[in-house]
Amino acid sequence: MAQTWTPNSWRQKPIQQVPDYPDLAALEATEARLAKYPPLVFAGEARRLKSALANVAEGRGFLLQGGDCAESFAEHGADTIRDFFRAFLQMAVVLTFGAQQPVVKVGRIAGQFAKPRSSGVEKQGDVTLPSYRGDIINGIEFTEEARIPNPERQIMAYRQSAATLNLLRAFAMGGYANLDNVHQWMLGFVKDSPQAERYRKLADRISETMDFMKAIGITSENHPSLRETDFFTSHEALLLGYEQALTRVDSTSGDWYATSGHMIWIGDRTRQPDHAHIEYCRGIKNPLGLKCGPSLTADGLLELIDLLNPANEAGRLTLICRFGHDKVAEHLPRLIRAVEREGKKVVWSCDPMHGNTITLNNYKTRPFERILSEVESFFQIHRAEGSHPGGIHIEMTGNDVTECTGGARALSGDDLADRYHTHCDPRLNADQALELAFLLAERMKGGRDEKKMVVNG
Repeated sequence: MAQTWTPNSWRQKPIQQVPDYPDLAALEATEARLAKYPPLVFAGEARRLKSALANVAEGRGFLLQGGDCAESFAEHGADTIRDFFRAFLQMAVVLTFGAQQPVVKVGRIAGQFAKPRSSGVEKQGDVTLPSYRGDIINGIEFTEEARIPNPERQIMAYRQSAATLNLLRAFAMGGYANLDNVHQWMLGFVKDSPQAERYRKLADRISETMDFMKAIGITSENHPSLRETDFFTSHEALLLGYEQALTRVDSTSGDWYATSGHMIWIGDRTRQPDHAHIEYCRGIKNPLGLKCGPSLTADGLLELIDLLNPANEAGRLTLICRFGHDKVAEHLPRLIRAVEREGKKVVWSCDPMHGNTITLNNYKTRPFERILSEVESFFQIHRAEGSHPGGIHIEMTGNDVTECTGGARALSGDDLADRYHTHCDPRLNADQALELAFLLAERMKGGRDEKKMVVNG
């Protein structure tokens, strides 16, 4: 590395999006407590994720990354986690069948508590208060007391993350992820969907495949891969004091790992190459994500890639592209060409949420058709450039919320008030998320068919 890295070397750099804690002694004491707590995830798990992402980077897999915009303390519960995990597995099954490739499953969960904000203050009427920055920092209630950054919230976030991870591991390895169960859940969605006939065809094909596997003796009883699954966690590494407190040396390799989550990413607002967030992330060995927005130039991207992945390791870096449905064609091709020209090994992932937010009936929302449009453009551009469209990054929930308009059930602006529960940005509900997976699976199948025609032609 160009300079010596330590877990606290980021403190010597400029930093964006930091809360103004009024009691720095209390903050230091909290971080010291966290530094003594057990790790939430382990280095070996992070290496396993990196290996899986390396296959995606080489065109042999697909990354499904999704979950809450911002986790909350108030909505934490076993049913919420179960419903999210079930919806996520449903998406993964559909995408696996469509891509005919392994799907790497990474949740925005068990750590996604901090949020960057476009403004440091929020105004309601004549009252101006600090912005809500996520439950790990302050409260969402519009009161002076709630909006004061409180370091004790970091302890609460750690404990909620630990409890969430415990349940997720039980679901992933204890039989809940059995492929037979996931298939039945998917059929339930097909039965009730307004687009039932369209989806039933795909469901029938999966049924035939499952029946064939059972007929030749491949069942969940004798093949653990059918009843267990790898599931990883991720979040934006925004609150660097919290991340530093959970940064540990791996005893087997001597490398530093962030043990707050398997994968962490750098946001579009904090990717300045000479600032604190890049400095921290360059020194840990976890798989990293980098949000790429419209302001990112090709040269700027190459500089960041060299800082974050100087050894050009496949699986180390995922580029999460968030342009907007009307800007992706302008910005994505030049980034792909620069990366391909320099031979950089990255995973290309599409975030179709953050560039497509509008206000409707005084609610922030995201039209489903714009989300789908950006995803389709992402795939088309990669095929035109000869690169691998490697993943999708979405904000979603397993609950029946009404936060994004459109989809098969045609939610309108008038429906938003019914169940608008998000703590920050609008999320796809379970039906919309699964519908997106079905539509994406169809596009993937179409891409495979095109490749076969080229080869056979």
